[in-house]
Amino acid sequence: MKVDIWSDVRCPFCYIGKRKFETALEQFEHKDKIEVEWHSYELDPNAETTPEISAYEYLADKYGRSKEWAIETHEQVKETAAAVGLDFNFDISVVANSFDAHRLIQLAKSMGLGDEAEEQLFKAHFTDGVNISDHQSLVEIGVKIGIDKLSVQTMLSSTDFTDEVRYDENAAQTIGIKGVPFFIFNQKLAVSGAQSPETFLGALNQAFQKG
Repeated sequence: MKVDIWSDVRCPFCYIGKRKFETALEQFEHKDKIEVEWHSYELDPNAETTPEISAYEYLADKYGRSKEWAIETHEQVKETAAAVGLDFNFDISVVANSFDAHRLIQLAKSMGLGDEAEEQLFKAHFTDGVNISDHQSLVEIGVKIGIDKLSVQTMLSSTDFTDEVRYDENAAQTIGIKGVPFFIFNQKLAVSGAQSPETFLGALNQAFQKG
């Protein structure tokens, strides 16, 4: 059975949702029969990489709110992440466009390393304060998950895997996906958001029983 997941590595709830889904998958009786495919989705395709401003300033400016409000909002997200074992360091988080990171994910998917790419890019962005639009950083992440250095460099210096990213985004638009994470179980059952492991487990069981 296949589970399709639309996600953006800039999205904190996508990382949280990944952990909750993995918790459910570990409890699922037929987990060895599950194929997971990650799909690209940019929350803000026009986002500019701006290392000079903080994540708090970016959010406050985006919504026209105070920096104090943005800090409090991030703290709430950090607590939610900690509850599933994730360490979010928004103090060092770099505001970055995710398009090239998505191209790296697509390259990794072609080699059967999609999940590894998602995990390392999430960790880089939310925990380690890495600029996920920086090509050298993306090369290092690619090598870390087992991709040849030259393959990553060649991809980044070209337009390779742009079509694959756009295909996923167009598919999301066709389906009617308005936000991520978004999960589709066996092309029949959809779950939106970073739901509880119990919800994901229920979806896995329901979709599997329907065949």
